[in-house]
Amino acid sequence: MKKYIQSLNKAFENRIRLGIMSILMVNDSVEFSEMKEKLDITDGNLASHISALEKLEYVEVTKQFIGKKPNTVYAVTKSGKKAFNQHLDTLEKILKNRD
Repeated sequence: MKKYIQSLNKAFENRIRLGIMSILMVNDSVEFSEMKEKLDITDGNLASHISALEKLEYVEVTKQFIGKKPNTVYAVTKSGKKAFNQHLDTLEKILKNRD
């Protein structure tokens, strides 16, 4: 069990980051306002957690203007998908091997 616990990805220990990744894994992309609403968090809270995931190259952030309005869109990267799937696989192993 100990080896599995050590294999968990620390980037996904926080419930907000876990939520962000879960949403992005089942959607091609998600706009800022939709992500904020789904997670029921503040702008700053979302921005700080996205920034942490972006630094790890798990999330890609695209900023653009639609007309004169700013639009921010998030998508999971290949390495983000791989890391999150490994994290989920480890959680499954922990659940299957409980003593």
